[in-house]
Amino acid sequence: MLRYPPTLMGQDADDYHGELIADPYRWLENTSDPATASWVAAQNELTESVLAQCADRLAIRERLTELSDHPRHGVPLERGGRWFQFRNSGLQDQPILYLMEGPNAAGRPLLDPNDLAADGTVAVAAAAVTSDGSLLAYSTRSAGSDWQTWHVRDVASGADLGDTIEWSKFSRAAWRKDGTGFFYAAPERRPDSGSEYVAAHGLQRILFHQIGTAQAADQLMFAAPDQPDWIPDVQVSDDGRFLIISVSVGTAPQARLYLLDLTEPAAELRPVIADFESTTDLVTIIGTTLYLVTDYRAERNRLVAVDLERPDRQHWRDIVPEAADTLSDAHFFGGRLVCHYLRDAHSALTVHALDGTFVREIDLPGFASVADGLGGENGLEGRPGSDLIHFGVTSFTESGSVWSHRLSTGETAVVRPSASRLGPAQFSTEQVFVPSADGTAVPVFLVRRGDLVPTGDVPVLLYGYGGFNIPVTPRFSVLFAAWLESGGLLAVANLRGGGEYGRTWHDAGRLAAKQNVFDDFCACARWLVSSGWSRPDRIAITGRSNGGLLVGACLTQHPELFGACVPGVGVLDMLRFHQFTIGRAWIADLGTPDDPDQYRWLRSYSPLHNLRAGSVYPATLLLTGDHDDRVVPGHSFKFAAALQAAQGGDAPVLIRIDTAAGHGAGAPTSKIIAESADLLAFLQIALHLTDQANESADRSA
Repeated sequence: MLRYPPTLMGQDADDYHGELIADPYRWLENTSDPATASWVAAQNELTESVLAQCADRLAIRERLTELSDHPRHGVPLERGGRWFQFRNSGLQDQPILYLMEGPNAAGRPLLDPNDLAADGTVAVAAAAVTSDGSLLAYSTRSAGSDWQTWHVRDVASGADLGDTIEWSKFSRAAWRKDGTGFFYAAPERRPDSGSEYVAAHGLQRILFHQIGTAQAADQLMFAAPDQPDWIPDVQVSDDGRFLIISVSVGTAPQARLYLLDLTEPAAELRPVIADFESTTDLVTIIGTTLYLVTDYRAERNRLVAVDLERPDRQHWRDIVPEAADTLSDAHFFGGRLVCHYLRDAHSALTVHALDGTFVREIDLPGFASVADGLGGENGLEGRPGSDLIHFGVTSFTESGSVWSHRLSTGETAVVRPSASRLGPAQFSTEQVFVPSADGTAVPVFLVRRGDLVPTGDVPVLLYGYGGFNIPVTPRFSVLFAAWLESGGLLAVANLRGGGEYGRTWHDAGRLAAKQNVFDDFCACARWLVSSGWSRPDRIAITGRSNGGLLVGACLTQHPELFGACVPGVGVLDMLRFHQFTIGRAWIADLGTPDDPDQYRWLRSYSPLHNLRAGSVYPATLLLTGDHDDRVVPGHSFKFAAALQAAQGGDAPVLIRIDTAAGHGAGAPTSKIIAESADLLAFLQIALHLTDQANESADRSA
């Protein structure tokens, strides 16, 4: 058994509705404390010493580097006759924004974030171009933090203007049509020095920055001081007439909608939808008609028209009615409506006339996702006045291709094929439906090498998320690619709580129903055994963020089902998650321990509070970053210490704490490779894969 670094146990405890809960490792929440830094160094040293025992570690890293070394292109977009596209030649830490004369032109670099930090840890968090293509607003994030700093670049010269906006967060830039300034989101107060990465998120506001002025002069456009949990988002209509502010309660998808007529100097922001009874995702505004995607009276969403003069729901008109597939989002391009559906968790695209009349479905490869080629969210790009659209397509075996479609003719073409070094013809993807504990059918993608067959001994990497109405769809990653190439089975589960099947599916995995998510995931692990594919000590589970919570809950509830567990940047302390950074926003999905009834269900599955001393737990590698200000690293620190103390078996309990790293967004290519290599090396050790390979070689000889 490993000798773990000693971890001091304090006397902290809290009374939750009459129950005293000890929190002996609370001191680890203070990441700036020298004692915490010493603990981190000791833990990283231990982890390194164990991973160094993997004889294939260097080879794994070299192969991951080879798999990463291919060109990747984002979806091109046009503004004012100029074209823009993010590209990565292969091993660049950050993608570069190119300026082009056409969607397929070679172009030249306009913004290269690799020049901003030698270690590649400064990333572009968001970018927006004025409608005439003359100015670029872009925000940067450093060391993985969610904090954004905005800059403005003149597109023609490539030089930055003097405008700088600091301490923005979770924000896009929405330009005025005339390019005089943009709207953005920022908390009410700047964080105190030393608390930037742990302090609770303040009131979020919408402001307007006029080009050429100081940030202190920015105009407040929206704030709700009496509603600190409201989170606003901002857009400007395609025609530039309206400012649109949607407001949700925390991370809940349902939202209010406010409009301001920017052409009327005396106009005031007014509510169009004044409650939180439905989702209200804006597609476009034409004249005084809003086109929205909503779940109102539509379990899997529909597209409706809302007259600004009669915005009450009884007057909403169906444009594209609810269908069997889940309407994920919709766009107004070239006078048509382009609808993006999820069909059993993979993408389908349909084109409709403005009155909703079906025109065609755009052919896509099976089991693929419409997504930006560099992992962003803008999978579809076009303009209201142009019938040419572009979109990205990715899958478990395709690193990402860029496609075009002519709305007027229906002509579809692959503009840039996938440049992945993984040969997709050698691999197969299928979808199975696994019965959960209550009989619910849970979709699972199974991806494998063509020669892989069920033997009862196949190593499996089972991935899941299950929360916040976020769908898990096919995507390419070098981690998955290397696992598949080595002969492992990849299983990706679509759990309740996600966004794959609409509102009821989401509701069935949140709040008091959260246990369903863990039951779904454990049912998938059991099926992998009963179907003949594998056995428990060959099954590894992984997930990040809410998926880290998933892994933590499953390993504490059913340690016998798994051979290895890798919770990444996980929410693991369900009694204190809401006290840090943006944690309060998650109450919409998780509930709050401040409420006695909600406390009971949170306490029942909180990974940190359900460890049992002397229990035999599977090999575990926790992953976190020292600058994670989404899910603060204290979650992983405390859980690692508690699991090391509780472990009654011989399997290692390790934690890998990356430096100058955050929750994952904007991570440099080099860090992605390094973390993936360590994860795969850990699985080699934990699942005894090297021993298996040696036994196979001996039998062959």
